[in-house]
Amino acid sequence: MGNLFSRKKQSRVTEQDKAILQLKQQRDKLRQYQKRVIQQLERERAVARQLLRDGKKERARLLLKKKRYREQLLDKMENQISSLETMVHSLEFTQIEMKVMEGLQFGNECLRKMHQVMSVEEVERILDETQEAVEYQRQIDEMLAGSLTQEDEDAILAELDAITQEEIELPDVPAEPLPDQHPEKVPVKAKPRQAELVAAS
Repeated sequence: MGNLFSRKKQSRVTEQDKAILQLKQQRDKLRQYQKRVIQQLERERAVARQLLRDGKKERARLLLKKKRYREQLLDKMENQISSLETMVHSLEFTQIEMKVMEGLQFGNECLRKMHQVMSVEEVERILDETQEAVEYQRQIDEMLAGSLTQEDEDAILAELDAITQEEIELPDVPAEPLPDQHPEKVPVKAKPRQAELVAAS
């Protein structure tokens, strides 16, 4: 029953991911082996000292030869670990570069499609239409705002001069005396006592 609804999911692990994992595993194994070799070298050195104290110089010399061989082996392992790490870094960086290239390719395709939809001529036409519309709107705004021509301005100034030269009629001065400046005091009603308020409630 579960098989009816389950889909076979496609693995997101790529071949590059598998290669990187294998390289890291090899590197880790080499590091573990390297630690064991270092521990053996320390033990062999201690044993060689003990042999020299016991007077077994020939055996100590053979042990030191063996130790020297292991030290050379240790240097080779260090070079191999370094090579593996370089390879891992190169693969990881290549994966990042591939993603960047995919992004750039997708972006270029989008730009190409947009350029097909809107050509340079189309953009110029739209800009011209926009400029014409702005100019037309400016003219409408001027008409609605009542922008005046120079003739209108001159007519307004002439009318203003004519008005100022006419005799202005002012109202007559009243003959009666002006009312007093102090208004009559209105008596304030006394506030009812608190007891009366309580009794009323």
